[in-house]
Amino acid sequence: MTDAAETLPQDDATPIADPVDLAAQLAARLCHDFISPASAIVSGLDLLDDPTAQDMREDAMALIAQSARKLADLLAFCRAAFGSASTVEVFDARDLEALAQSVFGHMKSTLVWEVAPASLNKPAARTLLNLCQIAGTALPTGGQVTARVVEAGGRIALSVEGTGPRIRLKPEVAGGLLGKPKGEAMGGAWIQAFYVHSLVAQAGGQVAVEAGDEKLTLAAWVPA
Repeated sequence: MTDAAETLPQDDATPIADPVDLAAQLAARLCHDFISPASAIVSGLDLLDDPTAQDMREDAMALIAQSARKLADLLAFCRAAFGSASTVEVFDARDLEALAQSVFGHMKSTLVWEVAPASLNKPAARTLLNLCQIAGTALPTGGQVTARVVEAGGRIALSVEGTGPRIRLKPEVAGGLLGKPKGEAMGGAWIQAFYVHSLVAQAGGQVAVEAGDEKLTLAAWVPA
C-alpha cells in the first residue's frame, strides 16, 4: 500500500508480457469471479435433488436465486468493462450506473454516482467501471466509493474515491494501474489494474493512484 501523502506518477507504457499470457491471465481472473456464484448454484441444485435434505428446500432456492443474480450481474458488468466485440462507442451514463450498482449490491461498500456527462466514450466508460470495482474490492470491511466524472478542455476526467476503515489496495494493483509488472504477486488482481492502464494509455490518457489507511483515490483522464 502506498503512503497516504504519496501520489504515484504515471509510468511510460512498456511491454510487460506476451499478449497470449495477458489474455490467459485476464480469462483466469474472469473465471475466478464467475466460479463462486456458479458453484453455489450447483450446490443449491444438489440440495434440491437430495431426498434427505427436503427440509432445506427453501434455503436451496434462496441460494440459487441469490447466486444466479450475482452471476448475471457480473456477466453484464464484465461484458461492458472488458468486452471488445461490442460496436457501441458511446455508453449512456445511466446504464453504466446500473451496471456498477448491480455489482456493488454484492459488496460490503456502497457506491455514490456523481457523473456529470450524460454519456461517455468507450475508453472512459470501461475505465470508470473497472476503477469502481477496484475501489470497492479495496474496501473489504465496507465503506463508500464515490465516482465522479467531468468533461472539459477536450478531456474526460475520472475520479473514484474510496473511504472506509482498513483500505487494502494491493501493491500489485497500484503498480498495475501505473503499468508496472506484477513481479512475484499473483496475477488475478494485477491483470485488471494493468488492463486499465493499457486501456487509458492506448487512448492517450493517464492514470494516478493515491492510497492511505482510510482513503483511496484512483484518477484517470482520457481524450473526449
